[in-house]
Amino acid sequence: MAGLVPAIHVLLCARRKTWMPGTRLGITTLENPPNLDCVGHTMRLRIQHTTTYRYEPAATGVIQILRLTPGSHDGQYVAEWQIDVSTDSRLDMHEDAFGNVTHVMTHGAIEDLTITVGGLIETHDTGGVLRGTDERFPPSLFLRQTSLTSVNPAMENFARELRAESEGDALGFLHSLMTQVSEHMTFDEDPTNSGTSAIEAFGGKRGVCQDYAHIFIACARSGGVPARFVSGHFLRSDGMVNQQAGHAWAEAYVPSLGWVGFDPANCICTTEAHARIAIGLDYLGAAPVRGTRYGGGNETLTVLVKVDQAGRPGQSQWQSQS
Repeated sequence: MAGLVPAIHVLLCARRKTWMPGTRLGITTLENPPNLDCVGHTMRLRIQHTTTYRYEPAATGVIQILRLTPGSHDGQYVAEWQIDVSTDSRLDMHEDAFGNVTHVMTHGAIEDLTITVGGLIETHDTGGVLRGTDERFPPSLFLRQTSLTSVNPAMENFARELRAESEGDALGFLHSLMTQVSEHMTFDEDPTNSGTSAIEAFGGKRGVCQDYAHIFIACARSGGVPARFVSGHFLRSDGMVNQQAGHAWAEAYVPSLGWVGFDPANCICTTEAHARIAIGLDYLGAAPVRGTRYGGGNETLTVLVKVDQAGRPGQSQWQSQS
C-alpha cells in the first residue's frame, strides 16, 4: 500500500446532519436569526466556493476535513447554505473544539473530486465588534504562539514600540498594529504558501491576506493581546465577483469591547462586507479544506470563489452560471 501523502491545502487569498452515499445535503435555513439590530448597514451576500482536486493516477483513498460552513451571530445570519460533493462520499458533520462547523469527508479510489459550498448570508456592520458567538475558551488561550505565529526579535521590537506608544490603550495599539502591518507588507501571491510563517512573511515583506493576519496575530500576542485567525469571505469594493480563494483576517480581544475584527490586508476593521466562516489559533485551525490521501501521483487543486451582493444588477445571470 502506498504511504499517506498530505493533501494540498487551500491557500487563502492568493492565493447538520450526516450525509450518506447517494444523498445530497439540502439548503439549511435557520429558524431563529440572531440580533442584527446593531449599528451600520445591512448587506445580503451570495457566496459560492468551489474546490476541485485531480489525482493522476487515481488516489486509492481520500480523507478531507471541511471548514466551509458559516455560523450565525449578532451581525451575521446564515439564511441559506448547502454543500455538494461530486461523488458518492460519506460526509459526517460535527463541531470542532473552537465551535467551527466541520465536515469529515471520506472516499475510496478517486480521480476527480469537486466540493461546492454556498448560500446566502445576511450581514450587518457592527463596527468590527463581535457578539453572540459561542466562546468555548477564555481569551487567554489565544495568547498561545504556534509555529505559524511565532515572533523573532525584530517582530518583538516592532510590537513593543507600538505597545509603548499606545500607553496602555489596547484598542489604540491594535489599530496602530493593523496600520503598520499593512504599510510594512506588499500584497504578492508568489513568495508565500499555506505553510509560510509570520516570521518568514514579515522578513520578506510580501504575502497574501493569510500572511498579513499571521503577522498581526503574532505581534498582538507578543504585545500581550489575545488574537486569533479567521477564515471567511469578503465582498470586494471594486466589484470583482470572481476571486481566486477565500479571505483571511484576525480577531483580537479588547477587555472593554470583547473580540474585534481587524483586516490588515485591507487596513480596516471588519464590516458588513465580511462573512465569517471559521476561527483557529492560526491558518491550520481554520483552513477551508485540509486532509490526506492514500496513493495516487500528482495532485492538482483549483479553487473558484464568487462573492456578490444579492439583488445587485446581473445577480440573476451570476446564479444561472454557477
